Amino acid sequence: MRWTIPVTGTVAALAAALASAQPLPEITVTSSRLVEATIDATPGKVPVVRVSLGYTVSTAGLDLSTHAGAQQFERRVSDAAWAACRELGKLYPHSTPDDAQCARAATSDAMVKVRALEAAAAMLKSGR
Repeated sequence: MRWTIPVTGTVAALAAALASAQPLPEITVTSSRLVEATIDATPGKVPVVRVSLGYTVSTAGLDLSTHAGAQQFERRVSDAAWAACRELGKLYPHSTPDDAQCARAATSDAMVKVRALEAAAAMLKSGR
């Protein structure tokens, strides 16, 4: 597991990064849950803490400009979301939301970055 900053920027900037000799783009899929934690013994106050875990997903070996490459990358992102949510569920068994809801939310959030990378790859392939 490697921690990175999520990919951000315009499609044109992403296309430039894909075209250069820079390292392959990757995104971080971050899942989070709410946990009730007793931090202080103050009566009637139980703080709610958000915990999160992120997995890096690489585009290595994929051509995101193709349908098959894009699908495989999306599958990697979904698998990473599920893995992170299951791990959080094991670490914090009384947290919310459940694994399925957590994975859907993490995947949905990451898909914004995935779509940007796919669009950049398509732009690069079309020569725009």
